[in-house]
Amino acid sequence: MAYVVGEPCVDCKYGDCVTDCPVDCFYQGDKMLYINPDECIDCGQCLPLCPVEAIFVDDDGPPNPEAYVEHDADWYIEANRDFDYADDKRVTEKEAVVHGPKWDESKA
Repeated sequence: MAYVVGEPCVDCKYGDCVTDCPVDCFYQGDKMLYINPDECIDCGQCLPLCPVEAIFVDDDGPPNPEAYVEHDADWYIEANRDFDYADDKRVTEKEAVVHGPKWDESKA
């Protein structure tokens, strides 16, 4: 089991999820956030914090499959697994997240 960030995060990057992660396993890409599956302890603290329900358990699939238009859930599972998890991309505070063009202040 691993937690995955999916398509609803693309071009949004709210960052609420990073604040309660006890192992700081969130990383920032150009278009979305990623969860390092090798660091995640599967605690689930991030799940209720995402205002767009972009986080899901890879075995269960996303809670909102209709939101996956550009790519399917399996694509995002692979993207989270293959992302370049360099330390300079690690984010531990919401304020460090660079929001995308679809970021909506009313959901923050």
